[in-house]
Amino acid sequence: MATEKIKFAVFASGAGSNTRKIIEYFKSHELGEVALVVCNNPKAGVLQIAEDAGIPSLLIEKDPFKTTGYLKELRDYGIRFIVLAGFLWKIPPVLIEAFPQRIINIHPALLPKYGGKGMYGMAVHKAVLEAGEQESGITIHYVDEHYDHGDHILQEKVGVDPQDTPESLAGKIHVLEHRYLPETIEKIIRHLIANERSKS
Repeated sequence: MATEKIKFAVFASGAGSNTRKIIEYFKSHELGEVALVVCNNPKAGVLQIAEDAGIPSLLIEKDPFKTTGYLKELRDYGIRFIVLAGFLWKIPPVLIEAFPQRIINIHPALLPKYGGKGMYGMAVHKAVLEAGEQESGITIHYVDEHYDHGDHILQEKVGVDPQDTPESLAGKIHVLEHRYLPETIEKIIRHLIANERSKS
C-alpha cells in the first residue's frame, strides 16, 4: 500500500534560496511534498520561486498571524509539518500548539550563540566575525515560543578564516544550509510516518 505523502509548508521572508533547494529535493519525492509557501513580504523573491514551481503561496499579515496563525488556511492545504527557511516573524503560540514538534527552523550560526531577536542574515555573520570566532555553522532546531530556542536537531560547522567577510561567511553557511536542510526534512518526515504506522 502506498504511503500518503506528508504535505508541508515552507515559511520564508526573502530571496528563497533554501526554499528553492527544498522544492527541488522534494519535486518527485515519494514521502514528502511542498504543498504551500507562506510569506510575509509581498516583494520577496521566494514568491516567484513558488510560482515557477507551480506551488501555491499564501501572503500573510502580522495581526491575523498573531491571533489565528492562519490555521484554517494551513489545514485547507493539508499541511502537517512546517519548515521555517529564513522566516523573520516570531511564531505565535496558536501555531506552536497546533503543530507540536512539527515546526523546524534553520539558523545561520551555532546556537545558542548568535541567536535571538534581530539575529538574522548578515547581522549574524558580522557578530561572529567581530567576536573573532574560529568556526560558525548552522543549527536546525524545533521551534518553541522563544526565538532560536527549541531542541536542536542538527548542527554542522564550517571554519572561519581571517580573511572572511560577512558575505564570504554567508556563502559558506549557504552551502551547509542547502546540503543539510532538505536531508533533515526528509529524516523528520520518515520519522513522522514511522510513528503514525506504529500507532495504527
